[in-house]
Amino acid sequence: MAHLSIDIETYSSVDIKKAGLYKYVQSPDFEILLFAYSWDGSPVRILDLKQGDSIPPEVRDALFHKWVVKHAYNAAFEWYCLSKYFGLLGNGEALNWLDQWRCTQIHGLYLGYPAGLGKVGEAMGLPQDKKKMGVGGSLIRTFCVPIKKPAKSNGYRIRTLPHHEPEKWELFKEYCVGDVVAEMEILRRLSAFPVPDQEWRLWQLDQQINVRGIACDLGLVEGALAVDQQVTAELMSEAVQLSGLDNPKSVQQLKKWLTEEIGEEVDNLRKDTVSGLIKTVEEGRAKRVLEIRRELSKTSVKKYQAMQTVACGDGRVRGLLQFYGANRTGRWAGRLVQIQNLTKNKMDLELLKYARQLVREQRIGMLKLMFGSLSDTLSQLIRTAFIGPDGKLLHVADFNAIEARVIAWLAGEQWRLDVFASHGKIYEASASQMFGVPIESIGKDSDLRQKGKVSELALGYQGAAGALISMGALDMGLKEEDLPEIVTRWRNANRRIVDLWFSFDRAAIEVMETGQPVGVRGIIFARESHYGSGLDFFTIQLPSGRKLYYVQPTLAQNDFGKQALHYMGPDQKTGKWVQLSTYGGKLVENVVQAIARDCLAVSLVRADQAGFDTVLHVHDEIGIESDRSEDLDQMLDLMAQPIEWAPDLPLKAAGFTTEFYMKD
Repeated sequence: MAHLSIDIETYSSVDIKKAGLYKYVQSPDFEILLFAYSWDGSPVRILDLKQGDSIPPEVRDALFHKWVVKHAYNAAFEWYCLSKYFGLLGNGEALNWLDQWRCTQIHGLYLGYPAGLGKVGEAMGLPQDKKKMGVGGSLIRTFCVPIKKPAKSNGYRIRTLPHHEPEKWELFKEYCVGDVVAEMEILRRLSAFPVPDQEWRLWQLDQQINVRGIACDLGLVEGALAVDQQVTAELMSEAVQLSGLDNPKSVQQLKKWLTEEIGEEVDNLRKDTVSGLIKTVEEGRAKRVLEIRRELSKTSVKKYQAMQTVACGDGRVRGLLQFYGANRTGRWAGRLVQIQNLTKNKMDLELLKYARQLVREQRIGMLKLMFGSLSDTLSQLIRTAFIGPDGKLLHVADFNAIEARVIAWLAGEQWRLDVFASHGKIYEASASQMFGVPIESIGKDSDLRQKGKVSELALGYQGAAGALISMGALDMGLKEEDLPEIVTRWRNANRRIVDLWFSFDRAAIEVMETGQPVGVRGIIFARESHYGSGLDFFTIQLPSGRKLYYVQPTLAQNDFGKQALHYMGPDQKTGKWVQLSTYGGKLVENVVQAIARDCLAVSLVRADQAGFDTVLHVHDEIGIESDRSEDLDQMLDLMAQPIEWAPDLPLKAAGFTTEFYMKD
């Protein structure tokens, strides 16, 4: 196999960060400016396509030769851009050469590194000259995007061309070459730990799903934005009249006004603080202004705006999924519209349909009369903007309690496996085990079921009273002083799961102390290093054969003074590359969620092989677009079939058919 490393620089008037790759490339003014490449690690060559260079015939041939592997950092970008360049988008041939590409960004994510050429280079400790040049962002803003404010100083031009800034253009070419050099060095180091073939096939399927996209009801989107604009203006006008403030949305102005109006200090205006004040403040101006603020904060119109921005010319929204976006488990992440955290709809189907109609028609008076809070109504309708087009329907199938099933299977907690093999009522069964009462006596709205439910949601990964509170135990009416007892009862009822936490913890420490692999219930923990690349990992091999990687592992004391596994990773809040600590329960969580992800991956492949058109998947849910009503049952059957590497894992899926996406 020959290897061709590639980096390109492009121009489009579409903002790729807001609109995504597909709309960016489909723009009529899209063009490739520079093409840099290297054969098998040889010196990088740069082609100036904007100033007359063309891709040589031998390189063109290699680009489409199945024995030449194409490498790029975020290869989906190069693949899709070059597909447009060679005229493959209109005739549907773009996917035909996707299997020849390998993405160094995905390789890095698979091994636990952050996304971004500069970030991964820094995390790997690359020398400065092999990292992305600091001027890169400035050069991209100069040549790759339109000029925001044409003025006399720049000749009123709308974009900068090479002859406008010849010195910067030469620097831009050096920058493009530098990207290939950096990508090749990163790939050289990562290659000691290859990505399994099944993950590359899954990445290719992910590109196929992203290219297909999902249809969007742009009439609903436009109606929602118009309704929100009018309602927001009305509420702001009322807030100005009540408070006398120039800008009632200003936190500083509003805090000061509320403090004076209420007669007590208002420290912040977080959602929970505002809700608490509404409950305690007497009727009057302050309470109404607080209600307005809460109402304004409910509306998630940013997602409507994102849909409108991302939608391509055919009304489909593309690029919503990021493969290996959560690299601790390998799960997908949401992009652009962020479908992973859409507001749940709570109204019944007929009301949902009526609300959609009223919003499309922008009948604000009727919306207020029927639904009261327009902000809440618009939030509930967000997911319904995704539709089955042209007479097609959406079949939505969801794994039933997948994490609870996986952890029961992994730990060998037999009573739980029996529940999933029969009635499946895990909340009631958990309460029955915890409190020693017959499951038949636990009603749907009973206090015991609530305790069972919150325990199942919060305690599976070594959580305690704090986890119960975070999961809403107090909002359910449970008393804080009762929570430690609930924790104890749940752990006593799930001794094999508790043992799994501590087994994982002991195994991690043993691996780090001895350097020898340790197996726990089919999960293999190991230390893997490579002298030539300087890479060092703690790894966990899953039943699927896939591995989880923890970069630069060490043993150190954690915040509780106990010896624990530490590793390097991106901080969840800041994104900085820092040392993180973990523990048994967290390792169990990583493994359980990773296995659940692999179950989803198997189902996605099965759906594709069955000829289904998958248009989205969220957490453990798959949505396919079809004009055949019988496809839902076949999809549910595919998801419930035994998996080769986990034949005794009890899987079950439920689903529904709908004209528009919703939470059933």
